[in-house]
Amino acid sequence: MPTFVRTEKCDGCKGQDKTACMYICPHNLMKLDKDGSETGHAMKAFNQEPEQCWECYSCVKICPQGAIECRHYADIVPLGGSVQPLRGSDSIMWTIKFRNGTLKRFKFPIRTTAEGSIDCYGGKPMPKMSEITADGVYTRAVMGGFRAGNPAELIRK
Repeated sequence: MPTFVRTEKCDGCKGQDKTACMYICPHNLMKLDKDGSETGHAMKAFNQEPEQCWECYSCVKICPQGAIECRHYADIVPLGGSVQPLRGSDSIMWTIKFRNGTLKRFKFPIRTTAEGSIDCYGGKPMPKMSEITADGVYTRAVMGGFRAGNPAELIRK
């Protein structure tokens, strides 16, 4: 279900250099049409290659205006189902409408961290190159566990 932008809701993140959807898209698909030359809608974001969309919904969840939606698959849309997120300051509420009209809502906390705030090596010692071949660095020399490779077991041509 690739994403698309409702131009009547999009405000281009108020004219910033990079919109929220451009910042979050892992595949760099979202783009801001500053002068309207590409879409006919100036200062509106758009998905420049919907067929390349990873369907991660990051742009849908982050859009402050709720302007980004998903194109539902052809077997769902005619049946009347829909999925819509509503982002709050601390959580995202997903509203699911099933084809029989039943509505379900799911609320999930936002766990996004500030860019650059994660210390992935925090508290871990730097590796010592002199110990790189020792048991226990990348392998465990225990019964039933992993063991270091034996060159004699390799298949030779």
